[in-house]
Amino acid sequence: MDSTRLIAVIGGTGAQGIPVIRDLVQSGKYKVRALTRDASSPRFQELQSYGPVEPIIGTFASDDDLRATFRGAWGAFVNIDGFNSGEKTEMYWAIRSYELALEEGVSMFVYGNLDYVYKKSGFKPEFRSGHYDGKGRIGEWVLFQNQTNSERMKTAVFTTGPYLEMAIAAGAAMTPTVEDGIVTWRLPLGDGAVAHVALEDCGYYVKWLFDHPERANGLDLEVAIAHLTYHEIASAFEKVTGHKAQFINRTFDEHFGPMGPMGEKPAGYNADPKDPATMSLRKNFEGFWTMWQHSGGNTGVIKRDYALLDEIHPNRIRSAEDWFRHEEQRGIAKGLGSLWDRVQPANQKPILKLAEDKRQGRL
Repeated sequence: MDSTRLIAVIGGTGAQGIPVIRDLVQSGKYKVRALTRDASSPRFQELQSYGPVEPIIGTFASDDDLRATFRGAWGAFVNIDGFNSGEKTEMYWAIRSYELALEEGVSMFVYGNLDYVYKKSGFKPEFRSGHYDGKGRIGEWVLFQNQTNSERMKTAVFTTGPYLEMAIAAGAAMTPTVEDGIVTWRLPLGDGAVAHVALEDCGYYVKWLFDHPERANGLDLEVAIAHLTYHEIASAFEKVTGHKAQFINRTFDEHFGPMGPMGEKPAGYNADPKDPATMSLRKNFEGFWTMWQHSGGNTGVIKRDYALLDEIHPNRIRSAEDWFRHEEQRGIAKGLGSLWDRVQPANQKPILKLAEDKRQGRL
C-alpha cells in the first residue's frame, strides 16, 4: 500500500513554490499535484525534474480548478501571486482556497503568507503595502477559522519576506547595478533592515509543517535568515567574492521618480486601475520600504523568533555571508557563473515570476 501523502500546491511555479515542491517530492514522503496554466512551461518542467508532479491545468481563480486540485489530497500549500491578481482578487481566492480545501476533505492546510504590516504598524497609513496586507489579512483569517475547523482540517501559516535572491536578480525590488566596478544597491532603506529569506530554506520549513501537523496546527511560522542591513549585505558580498560592493541610501523621490508613469500602474498587473481598491506600484512599494526602514535590529515593526527557527531548522542559513557562499557554490555548480558574473547587468536573470512574465501573466 502506498503510504505517501498527496500535497496539492497552488503557486508551485513561483519562486517559493519550486523549492517547496522539490523538497516535498525528494523526501519520498509526499506526492505533489500542482495547479498550472501550462504544464509545458520551463518552470513546470523544472518541477518535474525533481520527481513526478501531477499537473492540473487551470487557474487559481476558478472554483472548479481549485476543487480538482484539492480533491483526494491529504495536504495543501497555497501561495497565490498577488502581483498577478492584485490585493482584492488575491484575498477572495485565498479565502475560497481555504473553503474549498476544507470542502474537499484536505487534512492539513498551509497558507503562504506575508506580514500584515498595516496592522503591525498600528494601522499607520504610510505602512500600507497591498501585496503584504492582502496576504496578512488572510493569514489571520485562516487561523481564526482554524479555531472552529481544526477537527476537520488543521491549518498553519508560513510567513516569509523578500528573498535574498532578489538582491542579485533582474526586475526585483533590490536589483543591483554595477557602477565603476562596484556592485551597488541604491535603495530607500536608511538605517533599517530587511528580514530576508533564503529560498533554499523554504522547502525545509514547509515540509516541517507537513511532517509535524499537530505542532504546526494554529502556528504562524515567521521565517527569515536575519534582519539584514544593506551595509551588511554589501560587506558580505565583498568578503565572499573579493569584489567591491556598496549600499547608497536614497529618498522615495530619487527611487521612484525614474519610474515615471509606470509608478502609477497597478501593483497587481491584472487589477483594474479604475478600481479604488487598486494600489499603484509606487504607493505599494513606499509602504514596503517604510516597513523595512522601521524594522532594524529585530526590534521594530517586523520581528522574527530566531531561536524557534534554530530549533526547527538547525542547519538554516543564518547570515548574508552564509547565503552568498552557498549561492556562489550553487551557481558555479549549475553553470550560472560566479556571483560577480551573475550581477553584471547583461547576465542578471529574474527570480520572480512576474519579472519573467514581464507583468503580463494570465490570472
